[in-house]
Amino acid sequence: MIIDFHTHIFPDKIAAKAIPNLASVIHLKPSMNGTIDGLKDSMRCSGVDLSVVLPIVTNPHQFDSILKFAVHINETCAEASGPRLISFASVHPLSDDYKVQLQLIKREGFKGIKIHPNYQGLHFDHIRYMHIIDKASELGLSVLTHAGYDPYTPDEEFCTPGMILKVLGEVAPLKLILAHMGSNQHYEEAEEKLCGKPVYLDTSYSIMHMSREQFERMVHLHGADRILFGTDAPWTYQKVCAERLQSYTGISPEEKELIFCKNAKMLLGL
Repeated sequence: MIIDFHTHIFPDKIAAKAIPNLASVIHLKPSMNGTIDGLKDSMRCSGVDLSVVLPIVTNPHQFDSILKFAVHINETCAEASGPRLISFASVHPLSDDYKVQLQLIKREGFKGIKIHPNYQGLHFDHIRYMHIIDKASELGLSVLTHAGYDPYTPDEEFCTPGMILKVLGEVAPLKLILAHMGSNQHYEEAEEKLCGKPVYLDTSYSIMHMSREQFERMVHLHGADRILFGTDAPWTYQKVCAERLQSYTGISPEEKELIFCKNAKMLLGL
């Protein structure tokens, strides 16, 4: 079984504009059109059984509409035959109602939230993120954050390994997941500072851009039981990412099973 723990889609009408606009800003060619059907088609071609969808609330007023779409995904795609989708929710750090929103997210049956400091405009070690992570942990929710460089904000990084260490020193998140192997495009620093810390790392995007030797080394330093397969589709090809991980001979079949599905099943309660 293959679970992709890091994907992005939009409602059909929004995707038609959002994907081309984002592609022009971040200078990446999408692998699909960013819709539910587009992601399912990609999964069929890639052998991916389940994808976790990660919406991002980019301003506090988007909470209700994004939650509505996430609920729709979970009601219509989580238990469907064929490719399955499970959506996380999202909250904005500038929302004064974050506690109420997180409680609603929990009641609606979500397993976690996505935050993106670059798109939300605050550094990861801001006190508001610490409050969100602390409350989410109290509720048993996973928190997945973008980490490292992002072409949306090329001149400023909002989530560095140093910021992550500061947060870990202030709060004790139960299920904090760092995208892009802990720090996109700064893998040496992530390896030095984050391997062995009480966090999960996902392979999204980074598996296509870091060396095989470093990837295998980080898996063994951090532990395969704390690594999640992810792609960042539509900004990478799910099939290519899965095939690359399958080809790595330095990672055992047992470790690959943990990365491809076992760790995700535990976090998703499957």
